[in-house]
Amino acid sequence: MSQIIGAVVPRPLTALTALFGRRARRRWIHLILGGALAMPYVFVGSVAVGPLLGEDNVFGSLTSQLGAFVVGLPLAAVTALFPLTRPMSVAAVRALCDVPGDTLADGPARSRQARGRTVAWFTLHLGFGGIISGMSLALPPFAAVLIALPFVAALRGSRAGMPEVLDEGWALALSPVAGILSLLALAGCAAAAGGLLARWAPRLLGPSPADRLAAAEQRAADLAVRNRLARELHDSVGHALSAVTLQASAARRVLDSDPEFVRDALAAIEETTRRTVGELDAVLGVLREGGSDRASPTAPAPTLSADLDRLLKHTRAGGLPVKATVEFGREGPDALPPMVSREAYRIVQESLSNALRHAGPAAPVTLRIALDGTDLEIIAENPLPHDTSASSAPPSPPAPRPGGGHGLRGITDRARLLGGTVLAGPADGVWRVNVRLPLKGPA
Repeated sequence: MSQIIGAVVPRPLTALTALFGRRARRRWIHLILGGALAMPYVFVGSVAVGPLLGEDNVFGSLTSQLGAFVVGLPLAAVTALFPLTRPMSVAAVRALCDVPGDTLADGPARSRQARGRTVAWFTLHLGFGGIISGMSLALPPFAAVLIALPFVAALRGSRAGMPEVLDEGWALALSPVAGILSLLALAGCAAAAGGLLARWAPRLLGPSPADRLAAAEQRAADLAVRNRLARELHDSVGHALSAVTLQASAARRVLDSDPEFVRDALAAIEETTRRTVGELDAVLGVLREGGSDRASPTAPAPTLSADLDRLLKHTRAGGLPVKATVEFGREGPDALPPMVSREAYRIVQESLSNALRHAGPAAPVTLRIALDGTDLEIIAENPLPHDTSASSAPPSPPAPRPGGGHGLRGITDRARLLGGTVLAGPADGVWRVNVRLPLKGPA
């Protein structure tokens, strides 16, 4: 018996939750919002319906009100073609209808089919909302009178708008039940209308193929920006840490014998870290702005034309011997396109960092940067380890450091973005990186 009671009792509770629970109440509010949006169109419709029916007060009869409502809905359908209709409707559905947000589209409708579905949704929302709003305004006062009628003699004496059947004793006794049932009917209608709109929302407000394509393109653009930022961090911070480590190690070895060198090394460390912190702040600022590709005005990206001399100076100050040959011709480095100049600087920086990490601080590096017709050529060479060059087997690429290994890959990615080429490998006892960047490429 207890099991039977336990199985039967939850059913009324489930029904009450479906009618008056939190989700039902929020969907009811969504319907009331649709009724509020329908009111301007109903007023416009009343201007047309009044003269046709010969009534001065359209809202004085139910027939006139329904006529104004029917005339106003097509006007609402026309205004639903405005671009802001779908974003407004999606925001309301996400907030009130308990519909998963990923099933709804973002932004204005782009295709004709999407606009048509938006018109259908807006019309249904205002249609259901207007009906439920009208019921919500009329039924609760009427139900309250029915419930209180047997207990309040003044209500029975007034008889204002009450059916004559309530003069009968049995009808008067059942009037509270009728009032309660009318309220339940109102809640049931609101729950049913809200459930239908929630079920139709993904179909009518969901993303179209054009929306999915735009979202995929946006994700690809965001990923490209994040990949570029990752390369910037790897190149700038990785080079700075390698240079600072080398400079600090060299300064420690000559701390007592060469104070002047130590002073220069500490100054180079200070300037390197300050510049790197500025670049790091710029990258983090872009990330905080949501991944938008905007350069920071306080920390502009270094370029080959403006910062090459400083890069070579800091690298040599750390003890890495670099022999650089720069040939830009009559026009000079300022003739380089800004993107080529920026990416070329990072390629040179990463080449020096790779030589420092893999060949050691004592290995000389030969660097050649030259304009060759319509291309910019960058060649960086450093000796291979003695045991590798002496071996009969062909030398393998330098082993990546733990957690790293993105240097050569980053150089290749930067060159590919500009339509350039990269050749890297052992040649004549040295490790050579040869990069060619077109001055006018896909970038």
